[in-house]
Amino acid sequence: VGLHNRGFWRPKSLLDTARFTLSFNSWHRKKHQDSRALWKHEAVQKYLETLSKEYQQVSHLLNADSVNDFEQRTLRRRCADLSPIAAAFQEIKEAEREVQELEAMCRELDSRDEKQLLELALEEKETLDKKINMRCRKLFQLLVPKEKYDRSHVILEVTAGRTTGGDICQQFTKEMFEMYQNYADYKRWTFDIVNYTPAEIGGLHHAAAHISGDDVYRHLKYEGGTHRVQRIPETGLSSRMQRIHTGTMSVIVLPQPEEVDVKVDPKDLRIDTFRAKGAGGQHVNKTDSAVRIVHLPTGLAVECQQERSQLLNKEIALRTLRAKLYQQVIEKQLSQEQSARKLQLGTRAQAERIRTYNFTQDRVTDHRISYDARNIKEILSGKEALDKLINRLLEFADIEAVTEYLENLQALEGGGC
Repeated sequence: VGLHNRGFWRPKSLLDTARFTLSFNSWHRKKHQDSRALWKHEAVQKYLETLSKEYQQVSHLLNADSVNDFEQRTLRRRCADLSPIAAAFQEIKEAEREVQELEAMCRELDSRDEKQLLELALEEKETLDKKINMRCRKLFQLLVPKEKYDRSHVILEVTAGRTTGGDICQQFTKEMFEMYQNYADYKRWTFDIVNYTPAEIGGLHHAAAHISGDDVYRHLKYEGGTHRVQRIPETGLSSRMQRIHTGTMSVIVLPQPEEVDVKVDPKDLRIDTFRAKGAGGQHVNKTDSAVRIVHLPTGLAVECQQERSQLLNKEIALRTLRAKLYQQVIEKQLSQEQSARKLQLGTRAQAERIRTYNFTQDRVTDHRISYDARNIKEILSGKEALDKLINRLLEFADIEAVTEYLENLQALEGGGC
C-alpha cells in the first residue's frame, strides 16, 4: 500500500499559500491580530490536532516492519517536519492546563491570610502566559513555509526623496542608513558600505551596503519601500519657519545568494572612473579610484567608491550589478510566490509609503499592520526597539499566511467561515 492510500502524503511545505488565490476575509483580519488569538480559533485547533495525530501515526509506521526503504525515507522526512510542530502543540496545551489550574486556585484564594499565595499564583500565571505567547509565535513560524531567499545576504540601498522642506529628506536618509548599520551590528551581521554619496548640508543623497549574516533577508525584506518623515527642520532656511515639513526616502532590499551566477558580457558595460566624495580618508578627491558601471542593455547603473583601489571598487561594483540583474530574474518568481498574500509586504510596493516617522508626536507608524511605536530615537538607534517592530511585521505576516491557508482550506472543503 502506497503512502497516498495511507493518507500521509503532503505537499513539500505544510502551508503552501501560493496554491490558493481566494479572497481574504476581513473579519478574520481584525480578529487575528496576534498569535494567541489565532491559536484559539477552532480551525487552527482542528488543523493542529490533525497534524499531531498524523505525527503519532507516522512515528508508529516508522517502527513497523511492513514499510520498504523508500517509504522509510519518506516517513522520516515527514516525521522530521511534524515533530517540532507536535511538540510545540503539546507544550502549549500543557501550559494552558497549568493556567486553568492556577485560575481555579486563584478563585479560591480570597482571604487575607492567602494574599501572598495569591500574588505568587498570579505571578506564575503571567509567566505561563508569556511562555504560551512565545510558543504560539514559534509554532506559526514552523507552519509557514520558508521563503527561498530568507537566509540570503542582501544589498540594501537608501535614496533621498524630494520635498519642499529643503534638506530634511537627505538628513532623514542619513539617519535611516545609520539605523540599518546599527541594526546590523545589533544582529551581529557584517555591514560593508559599497557606495556613499553625501549631501551638501550633512545629509545623504544615496548609499548602498552589502549585509551578510544569519537570516538577513528574512529580517530586512519588509523594510523595502517608501519611508515618510514629518518633522520641523533643525537646520537650513526652512528651520526658520518652525512648521512641520514632510519628506520621503526609499529603501530597496535585494536578496543576494552567496553565488550569483549571472553572465555579463564586457561589451555591454560602460565603465567610468571618478574621484570619490565625502569622508573616506586622504585618498578622497585625489585619485580616480571610484568606479561607475552602466549595464547598457538594461540601463542599470552601480557605483563603488569605498576602497582605495580602483580594482577593488570595480570588483565590488560588478558584484552589485550582478545582484541587481539577478534580482530581475527572481522578481517575477517572488511576485508569484507572494501574490496570494494580502499583506503585500516586501520590495514590490515601492510607490506606497510603508512607514511614517512623526518627530513632533514622537511616533512611528507602520501602515501595513496599523502599528504605532513610541520613541523615535530608540527605533533610529537600530537596536531592540527596531528589532521589536521588525519581529512584529514577521509575526503578522506569518499569522496572515496561516489564516488565509485555513480559510482557503475550509472553502475548498465546502465549509465556509
